[in-house]
Amino acid sequence: MLPELLNQIPPDQDIGSVTADGAYDTRKCHDAIAARDAHAVIPPRKNAKPWKPTSPGAIARNDALNTSRYLGRTIWKRWSGYHRRSRVESKMHCVKRLGQSLMARDFERQVAEIQIRIVVLNRYTTLGIPVTVTVG
Repeated sequence: MLPELLNQIPPDQDIGSVTADGAYDTRKCHDAIAARDAHAVIPPRKNAKPWKPTSPGAIARNDALNTSRYLGRTIWKRWSGYHRRSRVESKMHCVKRLGQSLMARDFERQVAEIQIRIVVLNRYTTLGIPVTVTVG
């Protein structure tokens, strides 16, 4: 699915990095990411073996595998920025809590409905952030 998603982005638009979970640790995904000159932040599977360096995607994946073995998985995830993915997933969970499906039928109204949900979530977030004031 990832190569098809990357193909939906215009070729002239730069992609800095692609973050995904271990299920996307495949040759097709790594080759598609390397073809767009992007950096893959995909943790190698726990039983991962090095690939033959026949493509730029395989070389990048082998580098990630070696680094993850050298640093350990936990440190690699922090070092690579992989934990940012969990923030996105938790925010998507919040959006889904406001309703699993859209009520509007027109595309423009669906866009407006999603924008309203985002405004509601942002308002709740601002209510939960403490206000700090310097004393003295």
